[in-house]
Order: sequence, then structure tokens, then C-alpha cells
Amino acid sequence: MSDGQQAKLPSTSAPLSLLLSMTAVTGMVDAVSFLALGHVFTANMTGNVVLLGFAIGGAAGLSVSGSLLALTCFAVGAILGGRMTRKMIPQDSGKTMAHALVIETIFFLFAAAVSIGFTAPYEEHKLKILSVIALTAAAMGLRNSVVRKLAIPDLTTTVLTLTIAGFAADSSLAGGDNPRWQRRGAAILAIVAGAAVGASMLRYSVAVPLLVCGLMSGICALIQMRLELKRGYE
Repeated sequence: MSDGQQAKLPSTSAPLSLLLSMTAVTGMVDAVSFLALGHVFTANMTGNVVLLGFAIGGAAGLSVSGSLLALTCFAVGAILGGRMTRKMIPQDSGKTMAHALVIETIFFLFAAAVSIGFTAPYEEHKLKILSVIALTAAAMGLRNSVVRKLAIPDLTTTVLTLTIAGFAADSSLAGGDNPRWQRRGAAILAIVAGAAVGASMLRYSVAVPLLVCGLMSGICALIQMRLELKRGYE
């Protein structure tokens, strides 16, 4: 199978551009959560578990309760996603993705609404911090659970550890033939770009990047719905 064939996504899955947009949203979410919500991650749970350990160990500026809340709400979102995909068949995967994106959009828009007037110094907005942690973590848990079922190599849209490992381990430097290097590289750039944009928008308000996340997820949902309608007529 050629590299071009490997990079082609199943017809029932989301298109590559949509998945990369979702990956960029992840970068924005983690920029907001780490920089404005008390140094927690609400998308990257590996990082959040490590931060929880640091907080338990007494590291300054970290919150045990914030990290635990993020983990709990992420798990709740993942349970919802698991129920949505429990009986999913390949032909239904695109429709399930669209439904998940609609719910994700609602979570982000609620988070943006809660964040109106939420600016630095962030520690003065404790109730807003907890609310946004809960909403964004639930959204990302749902997304992670659904995308996991699609099992698209190198595009989980939420984490990059295996993508980066594969990028290096399969490279010509390691004696490999660089399979899917374009997709892997694009995923890395998408999350970096999302994080950079999210961090820059925080100078205005926490609500701004969250609103952009909601709009991007909503557009992705509309695109996926349109694709599913088109497939239904074929």
C-alpha cells in the first residue's frame, strides 16, 4: 500500500481538514485551561495527571481540586461518548461524529457564556474557573471517546505522543519510509497553531478563544452533517 493510500481516510470518517481543525481546537482549549484556569489541562489528560501529581507534591501554583475536577468531567464526557458509540457500525461513524460535534459545540458555547467578563487576574474568578474546567473537560472527554472509536492513525485530535513517536520512529533517520508523514506533521502544526492562537486571544478575554472553539466545532459539525446527507443520496 502506498503512502498516499495509507493517508486516505475511510469514507465514513471525517475528512482530514475537519480532523485537523478539531486538533487546532484542542490546542486552544489547553491554552485556555493551562494559562487561565489555574494550570490544569482539560484536553490533555496525560499532562493533567502529571500536574495533579505535582500539586499533590506541594508544587506552588497548581490545584489538586482543579485537576481532579478536570479528570472527573473528562471521564463523564468519555462515558457519554462511549454510550453514543457502543453500538456504532462503520456506516454510522460519520453521523455519530456529527452528533458528538454538536454536543461539543454546545459545551464550548456555554463555557464562553460563563466566561464573559473573565479576564486577568484569573484567580479572582474561582466560580468561573471551575465552571469552565467542567464544561471544556466534558467536551474533550466526549470528543476523545468518539474519535477513539474511529481509530484513524495519527489523528486522535487530542494527543500527540504517539504521533510524534511515530513521526520519529518511522523516519528515514530511523531506517523507515516516512509513512503518513504529511498527516503527522499537519497534526503537530495544528495543535501548535491552536495553542498559539488561543494564548494570544486570552489578552482580550477567556470568552474569546472559547467562543472561537465553539464556532469551529459548530462549523465542523455542519460540514460533517452535510457530508452525511450527501452520502445518504448516493
